[in-house]
Amino acid sequence: MKIFVFLIALLGTISSSFGQSLYLRTFGDSTNNAIIFLHGGPGYNAASFEATTAQVLADQGYYVIVYDRRGEGRSGEVSADFTFEESISDLNFIYDSLKISKASLIGHSFGGMIATKFAQVEQDKVNSLVLVSAPINLQESFKTILHACQVIYSQQKDVQSWAYVNALSQTDSSTIAYSSECFRLAMRNGFYLPKKATGAAKKIIKQFEQQEKLYKAASKMEKAGPLGFIRNEKYTTIDLTDDLKNLVANELKIYAVYGQEDGLYSFEQVEKLTNIIGSDNLKYLSRCSHSPFIDQQETFLKQVALWVQ
Repeated sequence: MKIFVFLIALLGTISSSFGQSLYLRTFGDSTNNAIIFLHGGPGYNAASFEATTAQVLADQGYYVIVYDRRGEGRSGEVSADFTFEESISDLNFIYDSLKISKASLIGHSFGGMIATKFAQVEQDKVNSLVLVSAPINLQESFKTILHACQVIYSQQKDVQSWAYVNALSQTDSSTIAYSSECFRLAMRNGFYLPKKATGAAKKIIKQFEQQEKLYKAASKMEKAGPLGFIRNEKYTTIDLTDDLKNLVANELKIYAVYGQEDGLYSFEQVEKLTNIIGSDNLKYLSRCSHSPFIDQQETFLKQVALWVQ
């Protein structure tokens, strides 16, 4: 379904002619270099970045755009097919509506997959691509999660949980049941959070918690997105390695930030990406997990300033 849009600046939404709207907010001067943030999921939203980082990044001299994808988060009421084609089309509408000819894309987690897919077909619109805790190959991430869980349960002498993980590892890894259980185990074992947050990160989180509306939005995950993307795109089986190699060969500037305590990615996975984009273009941060823009915000902002011109 095509959405015909017009911009409602005061409301911060992009709305269709039949009353549906995509949640969108902008920060900073529209004449500055544009950065578009693509949130994780599927089924999540941009609230955490919006609340903690968007304005700070805009204060560095950027025009920052955050939005929730169609059918997800605060755009949840918008009819969605949950395909990459649709996500690319909606992102193009945002470019057109905000009169942006070129932007840098910051793709967080699953948003990095969407950003990479967009760059493949619209490279002339992408100034640079910044991958933040983004999966290149989720099948490798699932193996990383399950192996780490087995180590934990073995150390805890939790025979029942160890056996469960072992049984899960032998099931069909392409199914929504398998991927959902892997992500649940990652959440249960704290793989998305640093073991010991920095003082600065704790302060950011405390300030985030005080923004009740955004904090509440950030706590929600919805089922329609994962079900739709796995049905239509089999996104958990995608390997972006060749796509990234082709973009590098086409001279697109690609950068990445990952946390050393992000339980979704092993050192070997991060090393593979480093070999594709170059060691100068990837930062692997200590005391940092799945949200570097919170866990190590100062370093994250410094790297964006160096990379996004």
